[in-house]
Amino acid sequence: MKIYFAAHSTSKDNEAEISSGWKDVELSELGIQQSKELGRRFKDIKIDLICCSDLKRALNTVKIAFKDKYPLIIDKRLRELNYGDLNGKLSKVVGHTKKERIKEPFPNGESYEQAMVRVHEFYKELKENHPEKTVLVVGHRATQFGLDTLVNNKTLEELLSVPFKWQPYWEYEF
Repeated sequence: MKIYFAAHSTSKDNEAEISSGWKDVELSELGIQQSKELGRRFKDIKIDLICCSDLKRALNTVKIAFKDKYPLIIDKRLRELNYGDLNGKLSKVVGHTKKERIKEPFPNGESYEQAMVRVHEFYKELKENHPEKTVLVVGHRATQFGLDTLVNNKTLEELLSVPFKWQPYWEYEF
């Protein structure tokens, strides 16, 4: 199975340097433009199926980029990490505690290990149901961490040590 991963487009919280987590926020004007660019970027790339989380920033990225061109699976398991009491707080506050939250959940939220269980469950089910498909997943850091830990055997410690560096998309063979 081939999986392309693309991060959701810029949200209003991204621009305000807020870690949304499970807070459901809209795309910014820049994010709307980025979503249109995503559609153009994949114009000549074969895709059989698109998957995304149920959070608006991922879902609207897909709807703007591709309209109804491809079958779409929307699944809550592809959400960002639940920062619990820190959903919607400043990124500099949330960011300082991330490595401490690999095993221990955010207050009233989840740990990275807990998030990986749900994300891995989704990917394994996807592979079982669509083994020969080329899939685009539009999601969040936790969604991508799921691929990196499952497919590339990276550790959460490793992933949390590297600052996010945007690129148009990532490719995985699963």
